[in-house]
Amino acid sequence: MQKIRLNILGLSVSQTQSGAYALVLAEENGERRIPIIIGPVEAQAIAIQLEGLKPPRPLTHDLFKNMALAFDIALLEVTIYKLEEGIFYSELLCEQDGKEVKIDSRTSDAVALALRFRCPIYTTEEILRKSGIVLDLEDEDSPVRNVSNSEGFSENESSPYAQYSSTELNEMINEAIQNEDYEKASLIRDELKKRKK
Repeated sequence: MQKIRLNILGLSVSQTQSGAYALVLAEENGERRIPIIIGPVEAQAIAIQLEGLKPPRPLTHDLFKNMALAFDIALLEVTIYKLEEGIFYSELLCEQDGKEVKIDSRTSDAVALALRFRCPIYTTEEILRKSGIVLDLEDEDSPVRNVSNSEGFSENESSPYAQYSSTELNEMINEAIQNEDYEKASLIRDELKKRKK
């Protein structure tokens, strides 16, 4: 089985399912994309890591990583190996003392862990053939929005935080992180980034 490496392209509010998010993985050396519908908790776990936010206490995936490292277990890679009735199946390839073990995982959890362990994500040609689509990210009707613009504000639109000073925003982002409101923290961070341009 030839494995094809995937990169995380974006995370956005799902256009098809209310309350869900679309995780979009991109073929490393190609045009195909795999959109995967995931829940809000899993989306938050992925977004926190993508955006470099540091929660004050370990979240579930951070706890998993800390336990794995404490017992000298390495996560070598994640593979999305099956697509059945619209559900993606993944496995973690772990290694301890030279022994490799494969562990079944939900794809959203596998991606959240791959980000934390900085390990590659793979799939197969068959899955890319079944589910891969080509998206034009410049197209306004595209279902995918850039991670850093997940609320869909255009460059000309102001965010809900435009009226605050940078000092106020820095205080607000720290408070949001303390309260584990990472969605709010990422929006405030986007406003601060926009001002630095």
